[in-house]
Amino acid sequence: MYQTTIKKPVELVGIGLHKGTPVRLRLEPLESNSGIIFYRSDVDVAIALIPENVVDTKMATVIGKDGVVISTIEHMLSAVYAYGIDNLKVIVDADEVPVMDGSSASFCMLLDEAGIQELDKPKKVMRIKKEVIVQEGEKYVKLSPSPDLKYDFTIKFAHPVIKKQEYVLEFTKESYKKEIARARTFGFLHEVQYLRSKGLALGGTLENAVVLDDKKILNPEGLRFPDEFVRHKILDAIGDMSLIGMNFVGNYEAMAGSHDLNHKLTLELLSSAENYEVIELVGEKTAELEKAYA
Repeated sequence: MYQTTIKKPVELVGIGLHKGTPVRLRLEPLESNSGIIFYRSDVDVAIALIPENVVDTKMATVIGKDGVVISTIEHMLSAVYAYGIDNLKVIVDADEVPVMDGSSASFCMLLDEAGIQELDKPKKVMRIKKEVIVQEGEKYVKLSPSPDLKYDFTIKFAHPVIKKQEYVLEFTKESYKKEIARARTFGFLHEVQYLRSKGLALGGTLENAVVLDDKKILNPEGLRFPDEFVRHKILDAIGDMSLIGMNFVGNYEAMAGSHDLNHKLTLELLSSAENYEVIELVGEKTAELEKAYA
């Protein structure tokens, strides 16, 4: 199994969640062992996708370098990671990735349009060797050894629509596209009002998020899944875990996980070589992963 990139450049234009202005996103192929590189074309700054470049995790995952940032990268990265793409140049002309409809479905369609290109070097994956956990009170995120890849997420909200939800994704590219990619980000009306008072979430609408007041969903079309909320949390987690720099083999489990806890988990994982091993997928070892990303 070999490293991949996309076959051809593709682009789209969408609204940025926080500033509410149009953002052009362009994806371009890269050679083997390049990794994923972000580039701000408006200020001519490149930012590598590595945990050390994460500068904020409060509302979204934000990377930066020399005072230049790119925000809300996790939905697009979730699709890139689910498609098993190893090398990619991501170009934006503003400080955030467009939010599209609040899910990763638009990015999946963009990658389908681009196509996947095999390269000349073996694909590398990270195998989880030891349990790694980050816990804050009742909240935790955890990685554990497993021969396959599974995401097990639980959320609890004191809201009559959400309550407690759990979802387990046995990962394949197809299960991701069918069960996770369409799940939208969500927020509460009082939070949106507060953020707008601070000059944030100016692009947030019922077209790109599920919004709830104290009792109900405000979106007239309702939910795409009865448990759309926890499915979106898995979408976020897949994007956040792409910061380790490659696909991994193991189980991810979370109770009320967040961008911040996911970032801390990647740092904890990478802090000791005893936690993982990097393997090149050559020969018979590749069969299961080839099925996952088919």
